[in-house]
Amino acid sequence: MNVNRRRFLRGMATGAAGTTLAGGVLIGGAQADAAATTGAPTTAASYPFHGPNQAGILTPGKQAFASFAAFDLTVQNKADLAELMQTLTTRARFLTTGGTPADLGVGQPPSDSDVLGPVVPADGLTVTLSLGSSAFDDRFGLAGSKPVRLVPMKVFPDDSPDPAQMHGDLLLQLCANNPDAVHHAIRDIAKHTRGGMQLRWKMEGYNSPPRPSGTSRNLLGFKDGTANPTGTTAADLIWVDDPTEPSWARGGSYQVVRLIRMLVEFWDRVSINEQERMFGRRRDTGAPLDGTLETDVPNYAADPRGNVIPTDAHIRLANPRTPATDNQRLIRRSYNYDLGVDTNGDIQTGHIFVAYQQDVQRQFETIQNRLAGEPLVDYVQPFGGGYFFALPGVADSQDWYARELLRA
Repeated sequence: MNVNRRRFLRGMATGAAGTTLAGGVLIGGAQADAAATTGAPTTAASYPFHGPNQAGILTPGKQAFASFAAFDLTVQNKADLAELMQTLTTRARFLTTGGTPADLGVGQPPSDSDVLGPVVPADGLTVTLSLGSSAFDDRFGLAGSKPVRLVPMKVFPDDSPDPAQMHGDLLLQLCANNPDAVHHAIRDIAKHTRGGMQLRWKMEGYNSPPRPSGTSRNLLGFKDGTANPTGTTAADLIWVDDPTEPSWARGGSYQVVRLIRMLVEFWDRVSINEQERMFGRRRDTGAPLDGTLETDVPNYAADPRGNVIPTDAHIRLANPRTPATDNQRLIRRSYNYDLGVDTNGDIQTGHIFVAYQQDVQRQFETIQNRLAGEPLVDYVQPFGGGYFFALPGVADSQDWYARELLRA
């Protein structure tokens, strides 16, 4: 693609979105979505809330629907923040377990919206709470306890993100089997925390079922995630255990969220051969271009010049599959989104890229830097999101979010 066409596409995308968008992205088959399965949506009735790590990170499979909601904290001091965290814990514990809301009497507003009926089902809901670097400023006296590698999201080459849809003091990742359960959860939490935190941006997503089998597809039509680390390997790549980190952070994980618009109208005019060479995989089966099955491992050593899988193909840049890059892998938990039509009459749709790792700089940023300028950046443009730190889990019924951080 020549420079003039690239500028044309970027200009069209910026106007279509109604905001300035960013280039550079990590999507596609190099890192799979679900940590313990093929990436297909799951429909478990519920997942445990208590444990050493939060649910929604290595929870087997991936629920079909999700919402990512970033908030600005409006509490005034550390004590108020601790109270807010206890309230968030109480609501998350109830919502993920399910039950009958309290009856406050006819003279009071109802305790529940009744969106899910008189008895709240768990509906496979997981609530994953993360903090942004701005939560560790001088408002709450937490600067000395900030996770070592937690910084504002970096601006990559060609990026022009929309500040209104970036960063945040606190992020909630809500995943469930049905969209009404996600909607119900965010309303419940917002109601009970009003005065303590204010919504900054929100994006809702969905996960497509396997078609016809294997991992789900993104909105460019390709299987989105085929080589995600699993089992012990996955755990070794995401849970913080570095002695240089504050002790309270052990068992947490660094989370990256990127809101990415996909220019589907332009993509649909590209030949299938060019599409597949950009990804390095076949669109129908998800197999690497040098294989026949989705699960086949690409043999880059046998193709050093990129005659079969181009050297700038997405899967080759994202995961070179060398001993030196093995510890750069991360866990994907991404979703599709659809916002309808923009003011120019273009489809406003895309991808919520979500990744967990031990070290944002070693893992996500190293991969992202390799992807700078890849052919796909002409069709996918990030415009929001941020870096966050997913807290360690809530151990038991007496514990609450960030207790170790805030107890001093």
